[in-house]
Amino acid sequence: MEVNQQAIAAMRAVTISRQYGSGGGEIAARLARKLGWQLIDHAIIEQTARELGVYETDVSRYDEEHVEGTLSRILNGIRNLTSGAFIPSASGAFAPSPTAFAAERQGSVNERAYQETMQQVVRAAVRTGHVVIVGRGGQFILADQRDALHIRIVAPLELRVAYVARREVPNRDAARARVQEKDRARDRNMQAQFHRKADDPGLYDLVINTAVLDLDSAVDLICLALEDKASRLSVPEEELGPAAGLAAYPGRPADFSVSPRSSS
Repeated sequence: MEVNQQAIAAMRAVTISRQYGSGGGEIAARLARKLGWQLIDHAIIEQTARELGVYETDVSRYDEEHVEGTLSRILNGIRNLTSGAFIPSASGAFAPSPTAFAAERQGSVNERAYQETMQQVVRAAVRTGHVVIVGRGGQFILADQRDALHIRIVAPLELRVAYVARREVPNRDAARARVQEKDRARDRNMQAQFHRKADDPGLYDLVINTAVLDLDSAVDLICLALEDKASRLSVPEEELGPAAGLAAYPGRPADFSVSPRSSS
């Protein structure tokens, strides 16, 4: 399907939360290409954190303008492909070259500082332009931002194991262990940072199960949802919701009644 760029111009971000092995990362990369938006994934967050020196100092020294400026410079480097610090990954997203991350982290990582920086980077990314944000708790960080669309990608465990076995770990038992460990790690991370579970459907505008739908169909569904949400940005919040535009039932609703059994 063709994307109506004018219709979605008012939207700033799409966040993609995904179960490991559901194809969510690939969907995010395809969506970013289709929309012509910037993909913000782990590599971008990590590079920005490193350039801010978050592993060596406290994040509080960086104000929003500095974080945004650093992120903008990195994104411009990706778009221009002049610095050589980034190379395309197999999925079409941009990932750091091996030399960019050659240096090992020195000392213990200040995890709290990193997480705070990550949240600043996500917010800065939205301010810099149209972005597709993969993971990183974007659905929590931007929960109150009406011009962000929140998506959750899921699939049954066995199909996720098959996905990982095909693309990452040929051994099926190892693939299952990887999926389960990733699921546990992501759950722990979201609980620690946001005290919420990522599988709460109320966090999302759209939940897509890739058990049957192919990845390109999922991208098309997201584009439709993006256009629809953009068209409702000007609608007052009190006029939104499932009751919008509906009249009252013509009669008083009643529970389904069962006729008493006749005795014979």
